[in-house]
Amino acid sequence: MSDARLRPVGDAPHAARPDAGEVRDWLLGLQQRIVSGLEALDGQRFRRDEWRREPGGASQLGGGGGISCVIEEGGVFERGAVLFSHVHGERLPASASAQRPGLGGRPFEATGVSLVLHPRNPYVPTVHLNVRFFIAGAPAEGPADAEPIWWFGGGMDLTPYYPFEKDVVRFHGVCRQALEPFGPQWHPRFKKWCDDYFFLKHRNEPRGVGGVFFDDLNEPGFERSFAMTRAVGDAFLEAYGPIVERHRDEPYGERERDFQAYRRGRYVEFNLVYDRGTLFGLQSGGRTESILCSMPPVARWRYDWHPEPGSPEARLHDFLVPRDWV
Repeated sequence: MSDARLRPVGDAPHAARPDAGEVRDWLLGLQQRIVSGLEALDGQRFRRDEWRREPGGASQLGGGGGISCVIEEGGVFERGAVLFSHVHGERLPASASAQRPGLGGRPFEATGVSLVLHPRNPYVPTVHLNVRFFIAGAPAEGPADAEPIWWFGGGMDLTPYYPFEKDVVRFHGVCRQALEPFGPQWHPRFKKWCDDYFFLKHRNEPRGVGGVFFDDLNEPGFERSFAMTRAVGDAFLEAYGPIVERHRDEPYGERERDFQAYRRGRYVEFNLVYDRGTLFGLQSGGRTESILCSMPPVARWRYDWHPEPGSPEARLHDFLVPRDWV
């Protein structure tokens, strides 16, 4: 997307100036609320790992830090991570502004919460959430009073291994309800964006059944853009928790686990080939442990494998075709 869409906040009359500290505080609270909810579902505690990074060295991002909350071999989640990060620097590196040259050389802050949960039971879907905020100040070579450029991004999406329409209807329904107070145009727009983004082009297939996704959001102004982002983040436990409770105790065998590992391979392919956050983090010297803890603990690839026609595994292919679920 070009810089033309990323309008300075001053373009809107009487616009509230962006408050990065307010966003950061909400994100920290969101991380804690989600971790507490997931611990109640799982029965085990997340490991909490606080980290800091000093400017310079291998990192191109400047200073900052974060909190990585990770669970492995839990009661429900084979692996899960709920990550908060806040990075900043005096000059946005060239690798981060290649698609937006107008941002090069500006001081910046980037903060967000992201999570990926890989349940052990193949009947419980994998899920992903990300909410984030970016702001770039006046360039060093420009006028000191230049308006900042900022935007929000985020969304959540569901990746089932077995087709349960009730689960997907619920997930999409909560996403729609979260955005309804802001106008009827947002949910269809963000749903399509999600369907288009989480798509493996080299496989010509969706990664999952979607949800909502948005980026470069600033057109409604800071307060409304922030409110929409909060609505999405705060809806996560309502969207996903009941799905976990519905399937967590369903019996399964080696066949289901084997298919789960096969489908997890698609998840790995997307994250390493297409995902913007993963690629940006790895290419800019980010914290590798936090970036790659989104990967499933077990995955499998087979040469030219196809499920048995008419099997539950075969039905997943048609189930993943984008549609209006609610």
